[in-house]
Amino acid sequence: MSFDQLSSLESGRRGSPSFSDDPDFQRLSQDLRNKLFKLSGNNQRLKGELGHLGTRRDTPRVRERVHELLEESRGLFKDVGEGIKKVQTWDDVTPTQKLTQQKLSREFQSSLATFQDLQRQALERQKASVSAARAAVDVESGASPSAESSAQLLELQQQQELERLAPQDEVDFQEALIIEREEEIRNIEQGVGDLNVLFQQVAQIVGEQGEQIDTIAYNAQNVQTDTRAADLELRSAARYQRNARSKACCLLLILAVILTIILLAIFLG
Repeated sequence: MSFDQLSSLESGRRGSPSFSDDPDFQRLSQDLRNKLFKLSGNNQRLKGELGHLGTRRDTPRVRERVHELLEESRGLFKDVGEGIKKVQTWDDVTPTQKLTQQKLSREFQSSLATFQDLQRQALERQKASVSAARAAVDVESGASPSAESSAQLLELQQQQELERLAPQDEVDFQEALIIEREEEIRNIEQGVGDLNVLFQQVAQIVGEQGEQIDTIAYNAQNVQTDTRAADLELRSAARYQRNARSKACCLLLILAVILTIILLAIFLG
């Protein structure tokens, strides 16, 4: 049985009077919709900023915006995730509220999946940036490059056309940037892990709600089947009762005729 059919059955059981949704549920749902809309916009902005990383448009300001968007979105996703869990476990929901539950959970899971993909892209580009910076520092400090970074080093040498060793303060500055980016890499990795846990929790709750809906639908279908069977039995009983009544009337009529004949015979004899 589909969800629409289940909603129709439950609406029928509720009767003709209209029911209004819980105001608290409405407020929470609207707040979640607003945050999900903002998260959708953040995903679009983050996608655009990530497209600049590793290109000529890659600047400290771009990396700062990427960091801010990642931090803001992580916090919002955690807030929305807690709200989604609360909405999914709401007591005594109406069919309309059930539809709201499903829509919010779908939008949350879709938006979070997109954000997780963007976080992984940011992680990959940050790691590539750190590897390239490490290779540059190795060259500037006179260290021999490793086999893994030789290709990146060659490309970096061709692009920058290094002709002399950089001053020590430049090397120190690059080292500080590398440490900062490595810290950002750790933050992104932790954020990916935390949101994966949140995604699994919400998915589990949604799955449990789906099982409950399936159980309700199954029970409602059984009730409908039992009701139809009972109706058939009642119709059969009524038909048998009518037949029995007709037979009884016929017997009474025959007895009356016989009795009349007997009485006439007695009076006439």
